[in-house]
Amino acid sequence: MRMSRRPDPHFAEAPLPGFEAAMPGKPVMAESPHYLDHRQRLRARFMAAGGAALADYELLELVLFRAIPRRDVKPLAKRLLVEFGDFNRVISAPPARLTQIQGIGDAVVQELKIVEAAAHRLGQARVLGKNALTSWAALMDYCKTTMAHRETEQFRVLFLDRKNVLIADEPQAKGTVDHVPVYPREVVKRALELNASALILVHNHPSGDPTPSESDVTMTQQIKTAAFALGITLHDHVIIGKAHDFSFRAQGLITT
Repeated sequence: MRMSRRPDPHFAEAPLPGFEAAMPGKPVMAESPHYLDHRQRLRARFMAAGGAALADYELLELVLFRAIPRRDVKPLAKRLLVEFGDFNRVISAPPARLTQIQGIGDAVVQELKIVEAAAHRLGQARVLGKNALTSWAALMDYCKTTMAHRETEQFRVLFLDRKNVLIADEPQAKGTVDHVPVYPREVVKRALELNASALILVHNHPSGDPTPSESDVTMTQQIKTAAFALGITLHDHVIIGKAHDFSFRAQGLITT
């Protein structure tokens, strides 16, 4: 004779994976977190329409998805924009500033810096090997991408060959919020090492105002003099601001 098994009152049957008990004996499918559907929709929209169809906070969300896999990141994306202003300023912000924002850890900083490096690499690839003077607009776009949102000054030298083709783009020095040390002899020495025939100097003003200081003017003249003595032409010195740039040549401060 088969005996029926009496249920143990201390034993509760565990729900199957993906289910939770809404009523005793009637398991129902558990709802997935709302942000998972949002992520799928946002990724689909990005693939269908491209980045131009997304707002800055949505593009930031896509970056944050990889670093924060199990959380709604929209509030964090919007918080970053409030703090820094726009997408470009967020990805170019110093790691120390980023980690001051609640919710930002090493994983987020790493993802943002990967995006920044990729943007710089793409911009550089579009101007290296091209005539710098005939592709001036693209060259300035690249310089703005790499320098306009920096919080400290950086001085870069663009080295050109005899046909004014860009053969190297190198940061020479990093400084503070309002000063960067530049040594004309080192600039010219590097030009000789690269067999460069011409130079374009570029640096940024974190204040946003590209107006040159007296020291900017003096340093530019020193580099021009040192380069000229060795048969190297200084085409221009451009100061990158937030909204506008300052060209020494356009303003008559450098003449051939």
